[in-house]
Amino acid sequence: MFPIDFCHIPVSIIKRSAGRSAVAAAAYRSGTKLTNEWDGMTHDYTRKGGIVHAEIILPAHAPPEFADRSILWNSVEQIEKARDSQLAREIEAALPRELSGEQQLALVRAYVKDNFVDKGMCADFAIHDKGTGNPHVHIMLTVRPLKENGAWGAKCRKAYDLDENGQRIPDGKGGWKNHREDTTDWNDKGNVEIWRAAWAACTNRALESAGRPERIDHRSYRRQGIDKIPSVHLGPAASQMEKRGIRTDKGEVNRQIAADNKLLKEIKARITRLYRWSKAETEKPQTQQSSLTALWEAQQQLDAPRTRTGKIRALQESAALFSFLQANGIQSMQQLHEKITDMNSRYYDLRGKIVKAERRITTLTERREMWEQYNQYKSIHKQLAKVKPEKREQFEQRHSRELILYDAATRYLKDLKDNGEAITPKTWQLEIDQLAAGKQTDTLAMKSMREDLKAVERLRKTAEQLSRQERDKSHDREPER
Repeated sequence: MFPIDFCHIPVSIIKRSAGRSAVAAAAYRSGTKLTNEWDGMTHDYTRKGGIVHAEIILPAHAPPEFADRSILWNSVEQIEKARDSQLAREIEAALPRELSGEQQLALVRAYVKDNFVDKGMCADFAIHDKGTGNPHVHIMLTVRPLKENGAWGAKCRKAYDLDENGQRIPDGKGGWKNHREDTTDWNDKGNVEIWRAAWAACTNRALESAGRPERIDHRSYRRQGIDKIPSVHLGPAASQMEKRGIRTDKGEVNRQIAADNKLLKEIKARITRLYRWSKAETEKPQTQQSSLTALWEAQQQLDAPRTRTGKIRALQESAALFSFLQANGIQSMQQLHEKITDMNSRYYDLRGKIVKAERRITTLTERREMWEQYNQYKSIHKQLAKVKPEKREQFEQRHSRELILYDAATRYLKDLKDNGEAITPKTWQLEIDQLAAGKQTDTLAMKSMREDLKAVERLRKTAEQLSRQERDKSHDREPER
């Protein structure tokens, strides 16, 4: 079975209250020049590279002129009057590198049409690929419904509260109790999970059609029931540096995670083999069970090395096995099986602690990096506030990367605070150091367990070799027919 990768699919809202505009976002995503008629600002991103394809898909009842990016998003800007209006929804998803450009485009079109356009949304998507190994798509969606005549409809409506008999409830002021409710279900929180699952399903169908064995899952490894440490998303900058042979902090984290996952997988395989073998031995009649003493003696004869180096290695391996058996008081196959069972439980305990620590370290590292990113570009954002209005657009274009990174860090930290998390970089680093130290101790325990398992495996291999020799002798003794 080919490994299934976890895919991260962020969903966000473009809000005017955050200083953003749908026109500016559309211009940036598509690499075009657009003027926002709501505030008169022009956004020119025609020099932006890496735009592979940009396209608008409309529902059947949308005005045909909405196929023009400027008309569509200016219409959105004009219909939204409030300073805190929600202008658009954006979904970002990584595209499988295993698919060709045409296959990637077909995947996006099918996903957008089935999940958004058929529900009545206007969709504007752009595929980005700078050749750094990070192809991805940005999908902008309208959040206000369209009426059948193509005019914008209301986002919400007044609904009266009803009693158990279905009658309106007086409010005591001559009116009726009421509340506001959305006119569509597009804002339901459950949609995010549905859209992510749909992306995984569409992607897997595209990979299967292309004859590729890779698969993705929108659920985290934890939700998939996989005790595997997820790698860190490198991003285009770190990916490019790693390709040039320059080692990055994120690259080092991923190399350590890969080593941890390899160790966990190896030990699990060794324990599983030994558990099954020892269990099968204990289930045999007492007279047919392999004797540890006999296996030990047979091992010395079968493994008789010819070279000096081989003799030294054989002595070391024999000493390791003798030490393991003696330290644990193992004299019978039943006692060996019980010890392997205990090691299996110990393995799961250590693995759980290592995976939990690494996941927490990854989370805290991301928080720390976002804090550093916020402080790194804060001065650029302060400079922007002092720039004269007529030079603001030019300044934004010149420092677009820094401002985007600052905004991303600001939103990230704000979300943390909104969820009740304190912004404490020093505490984060202290916890990272403590977790790393604990993880190192558990990893050393894992490696020690691996050495014990390797020693016991020599007994299993000896038993299998003796069994093969016995079968060969029986075959030779069979009379010819």
